[in-house]
Amino acid sequence: MTSQTIQQRLPDFISLTRLDRPIGIYLLVWPALWSLWLASNGSPGIGNVIIFLLGCLLMRSAGCVINDYADRNLDGHVKRTKNRPLATGKINEKEALTLFVSLCVISFILVLFTNKATIYLSFAGAALAAIYPFMKRITNLPQVVLGAAFSWSVPMAFAAETQAVPKEAWLIFTASVLWIVVYDTFYAMVDREDDLRIGIKSTAVLFGDADRVITATLQLLFLIAMAMAGKQFGLGYPYYLGLLAAAVLCGYQQWLIKDRQRDKCFQAFLHNNWVGMAIFIGILLNGFLM
Repeated sequence: MTSQTIQQRLPDFISLTRLDRPIGIYLLVWPALWSLWLASNGSPGIGNVIIFLLGCLLMRSAGCVINDYADRNLDGHVKRTKNRPLATGKINEKEALTLFVSLCVISFILVLFTNKATIYLSFAGAALAAIYPFMKRITNLPQVVLGAAFSWSVPMAFAAETQAVPKEAWLIFTASVLWIVVYDTFYAMVDREDDLRIGIKSTAVLFGDADRVITATLQLLFLIAMAMAGKQFGLGYPYYLGLLAAAVLCGYQQWLIKDRQRDKCFQAFLHNNWVGMAIFIGILLNGFLM
């Protein structure tokens, strides 16, 4: 492949990995950062921070590639995804799979700089990332699988910092899964009409007219779980102020989706970046002020 060809095709590969839309990286990073700071009492190793930031970038990109590979024959029938590179044929199946494997291998090399516990956990994380895209054909709860995949950085971060995964870490994991199910349901609400037409399963389809009540309930459970985690880790008022800010943001998201308009549902999905950030700021401030 000549340099001119690479230059011409680079935008397609950027589109395939969604590097031009980094919201997924941000949403993946927050649980990892929460966990690194909590596991280390506010002083994570700089090496681990770099490894997890790069790992989140690489694995989110890998997840996007395998997702588009799984949906290559469906994306063309969905308004939002019809111009994706695999759907249009700008990138072929072999190229996509090669890129997916390459990103996973690079991510695994990064994990090798941690410890045995983290390395063992990474295999489960890779498996979750690989199977998630195919779950929408099997179950109405693919968002739960995505939640587990996106939250797997939680036990890995604790293992990287402490060589163990305490029971408190699983509370953070559970809270993260609940949060991810909510925001990916908002995302799925954007495509609900198309998904119903072509037979794709999702929590947005499953919840139907109860979507607002169920997502609000899941948000409440997420906030309760994070409050319980704060107690378990002995966090003080700065953390709970961050959690209060997150609660207000969750309320605003419910207002955004009240009419179930596509653009507003997508806005509610994007808005979750601020929820993750608010909680992380609360953890940071707790370390400085308490």
